[in-house]
Amino acid sequence: MGCDGGTIPKRHELVKGPKKVEKVDKNAELAAKWKYCALSQEKLKWPIVACELGRLYNKDAIIEYLLDKSAERPNAEVVAHIRSIKDVKELNLTDNPAWEGERHNIKGDCYEDMHCAMFICPVVGLEMNGKHKFLYLQTCGCVFSERALREVKTEICHKCGDPFQEDNLVMLNGSKEEAEKLQKAMEERRLKAKTAKKSKKSKDTKVSKSLDSTGSCDTSETKSTSLNGEGSSGSCSDSAPGPSTSGECSKMLEAPAGPVAGSKRSIQDMKDKSEAYKSLFTSHSSAKRTKDQMSNWVTHTPYHF
Repeated sequence: MGCDGGTIPKRHELVKGPKKVEKVDKNAELAAKWKYCALSQEKLKWPIVACELGRLYNKDAIIEYLLDKSAERPNAEVVAHIRSIKDVKELNLTDNPAWEGERHNIKGDCYEDMHCAMFICPVVGLEMNGKHKFLYLQTCGCVFSERALREVKTEICHKCGDPFQEDNLVMLNGSKEEAEKLQKAMEERRLKAKTAKKSKKSKDTKVSKSLDSTGSCDTSETKSTSLNGEGSSGSCSDSAPGPSTSGECSKMLEAPAGPVAGSKRSIQDMKDKSEAYKSLFTSHSSAKRTKDQMSNWVTHTPYHF
C-alpha cells in the first residue's frame, strides 16, 4: 500500500529509532522555582517563607498544610521535613522598581521580559530570577545575592544590621549537591537541639528530686517538734502542779478571751464597751423609733375625668 505516484520513502520514515530525550526549557524551569510556590504551585505572593533546604513557599500554603497534613497534595514530598511553622523563616525581600506587575500586559500586545523578577539584591541590584545565586539569613530573613556577600565581607546584615555567622546562610533553590549539604546540616542541627533538650530535662528532674528530698526532711523535723511539744504538755498535766508549770498549762488550755471569728455578737455581749460604741449598732435602744416617729403608708389613686 502506498508509494503511489513515484514517492520514495526515506529510512527514518520506515525504521523507528530511539526516542529523543525531551529537553526542559530553562526559562520555564527557573520560573517554576523562583516565581511559583513549591507546594501549591501558585504564584508567590506576600508573605513568602523559605525552609531550611532553600525552597520558596507561600506562607498561607504552609499553614494549610500544617493544619491538615492528611489531605492529598501533589507535592507533599517537598514539605515532608517541615514539622511546624518554626521550621520556615519569613523572608525580608527587596522589591524591584523595574517590575511593573502582571496586569500591564493583559492584552498581550507588548513585550514581556521573562527574566524580570519581582525582587532584587539590596546591595548589588541583581534580579532574583535564577541566573544568580541568592542566600537568606536564618537569623533575620534578609535575602542577598552571593556576589554581594562575596564582595562585601562582613559579619553584620547589610539591610537590618543584625549579626550573623556563616552557618546562618542558606542557599535559595540551590543544586542537588547544595540541597544535600543543607539537609545534612539540618539533621545535625536537629540532633543537637534534641540532645540539649534531653539534658535540660534530666537536670530539671534532678533538681525536682533534690527539692522533694529537702521538703520531706523539713516535714519530718516539724512532726518531731510537734510530738515533743505534745509530750511536754502531757507531762505537765501528769506531774505535780508547780508554780511555773501549772501557769503554762493553764494558759495553753484556756479559751481565747475575744469572740470567735464568724460568731454573731449582740450589744448584750459587749458589757465592757461604752454607750457611744453601742449606739453605732441598729440593735441599740437609741436606734429604735417610737410609734410617733414611725411613718404611715399613704396610698393615693388619682382619677382623671
